[in-house]
Amino acid sequence: MEIITGISLPYSATIGDKFYIGHFGGIIINSQSVIGNNCNISQGVTVGVSGVGKYRGVPIIGNNVYIGANAVIAGNVKIGDNVVIGANSLVTSSVEKNTTVLGVPAVKVSDNNSDLYI
Repeated sequence: MEIITGISLPYSATIGDKFYIGHFGGIIINSQSVIGNNCNISQGVTVGVSGVGKYRGVPIIGNNVYIGANAVIAGNVKIGDNVVIGANSLVTSSVEKNTTVLGVPAVKVSDNNSDLYI
């Protein structure tokens, strides 16, 4: 299926209910990733391993999270509930709940949550 769809979604990843992939292709999810309920992921998203030593790990993504096109979330980070990660962002540090982050590296740009995106 990975070759046909362009989506790498290992069976060992922990993914909650109502997971939604909005567009075809280029999506890579690490096999040890944890993704909460009711999350939306756009095309070109990578959720992957990064870091060295005790900082090495994979993301834990909360509930009701929207991840924009071509965003990368890498390393031992926690993404809170109701978060929006803007398109083309690089997230390498944890994100508190009910916020919007954007940029490279991603920084908080507002207290808007994901209500209008999910």
